[in-house]
Amino acid sequence: MEDEFFMKNIRNFVIVAHVDHGKSTLADRFLELTGTVEKRKMQEQYLDTMELERERGITIKLQPVRMSYILHTKSYILNLIDTPGHVDFSYEVSRSLAAVEGAILLVDASKGVQAQTLANLHLAKTQGLKIIPAVNKIDLPNARTAQVKEELSYLLEMEQNEILEVSGKTGANVEKLLQAVIEKVPPPRQDNETKALIFDSTFDAYKGVIAYVRIFDGGFKRGDKIASWATKAKFDVLEVGFFAPKLTLSSELSAGDIGYIATGLKDPGLIRVGDTLTNAEYLNISTFKHLNFQPLAGYKEPKPMVFASFFPENAEDYDLLKDALGKLKLTDASLIYEPESSVGLGRGFRLGFLGMLHVEIISERLKREFGLSLIISTPSVEYSVKLASGEEVRIRSASLLPDPSKVESIAEPVVALEIITPSSYLGSVMELVSSFRNTYKATDYFGKETALLRYEVPLSEVITDFYDKLKSVSSGYASMSYEVKGMTVNDLVRLDILIAGELVEPFSRIVPKDKAYYEGRTMVTKLKEVIPPQWFEVAIQAVIGGKVIARESIRARRKDVTGYLYGGDVTRKMKLLEKQKKGKKKMKEAGRVNLPQDVFLKMLKR
Repeated sequence: MEDEFFMKNIRNFVIVAHVDHGKSTLADRFLELTGTVEKRKMQEQYLDTMELERERGITIKLQPVRMSYILHTKSYILNLIDTPGHVDFSYEVSRSLAAVEGAILLVDASKGVQAQTLANLHLAKTQGLKIIPAVNKIDLPNARTAQVKEELSYLLEMEQNEILEVSGKTGANVEKLLQAVIEKVPPPRQDNETKALIFDSTFDAYKGVIAYVRIFDGGFKRGDKIASWATKAKFDVLEVGFFAPKLTLSSELSAGDIGYIATGLKDPGLIRVGDTLTNAEYLNISTFKHLNFQPLAGYKEPKPMVFASFFPENAEDYDLLKDALGKLKLTDASLIYEPESSVGLGRGFRLGFLGMLHVEIISERLKREFGLSLIISTPSVEYSVKLASGEEVRIRSASLLPDPSKVESIAEPVVALEIITPSSYLGSVMELVSSFRNTYKATDYFGKETALLRYEVPLSEVITDFYDKLKSVSSGYASMSYEVKGMTVNDLVRLDILIAGELVEPFSRIVPKDKAYYEGRTMVTKLKEVIPPQWFEVAIQAVIGGKVIARESIRARRKDVTGYLYGGDVTRKMKLLEKQKKGKKKMKEAGRVNLPQDVFLKMLKR
């Protein structure tokens, strides 16, 4: 009975929103209001613990926190999970939603409903969560509060007076929002078997793998013998605790709680996000089966959209890179990787990402957290190649594309693209999309001034600089989300880049035949700017098959060999210049261009 009473006093919820709509700021106000963090220790974006998150002002990792609050003399435990907003990190959001019963849907009063608002709302509805809508940033001079409430009421099919108006910055109505969570979000339900869902994990040198869990049934304490269902790993619990927001030791985790379990396991692969933890006694350890035991529904495995090869600049760092990726995989379950080797670059890994921001964040984390210098290939999507023999192969890198004479057709992934924009920018956005390969589907409206455009577009068009251009033509107001629909056959060719006559594999890419010249010209022009001058002239060529379609040259650095002469016959000067010319010719014949890492990173940002 006591457990049941305890359960009634727990509320588990998340904050979901489009990127930059004020989730982390609202979470800051909750932490202050509940006294979870002392005012003197408070800082902006308190739950964003990564240096990268603070620099960019975005949430990359989901972050749980436990708060205590008293309402009408009754004490409540509130477990909040702060989630990312960018489309590339929607997998983090889906995992958070599986661990809670309610969601605050936050919308910026100046920007209104945006693409990721819709995507996250759809995810929350699919999980059957209680949605509490709120309009944030009502203190801004350009806030369109009434209009945004109208959009939300249309979207959620509810009365406008049910939608709260808050300001995460000033704290206006934040307490009302917290009380609405307690009143409207249902308390956790309890069963009789011990089960916990792993929704995240991290690694500690002393405690091993730390699993972030939501306890659905039963409880866990130090010394318990527990097992994971999918990986069949068995271990003794080193410690349990909750997030306040730092890891805080506790005597026990009970049903309804969100907390952590230190496993002591040193192999990151033994704890998998989405797996179920249970007491080992529930399972027959010899066969690892229990007649009635049903694991918790995990997550749909994330499907990587973008692939890029990562090679260590120093070949001896291969094992360091392997170890770093294993540890990153713990904190980012959507990252996939497999070993790869290249003639020019040695051993490395082919990584799968959810989008371009994901590529940037992972490369930056490998550099900062593990001190690795990397060479990164141009990101590409996965292609399906039908050979003349009738066989079909999947390739994730342009360098793996077979000889053109053996290829019958190449198919590429196509996505259903949704763009939400204010009606006043509709013309500019449609004009932008028309410059990319696309198939128009429909235009819908919700509210008076917001349009939803639907297209089908090849994924390779969306993953490069489409998002930046969309923000540019709409003054930052338009937003997008996309979902893979399938594969479509198109006329595609392999474009290679030769530098000083040598093929540089990381710059190879598969492009539409009709855009090949433009792509080649763009790449050689940019490479001319970013490659530092050498002591000899360097030719940069874009090649399809054996045919050069674009070329640029980088002039040689030149030492003034005649600088010390102060007179005499001109032949002395000519002699020295001729000697220098011969030297440069010799260097060119034997010379290799060593490309620094920032050249690859600059080419990554188109």
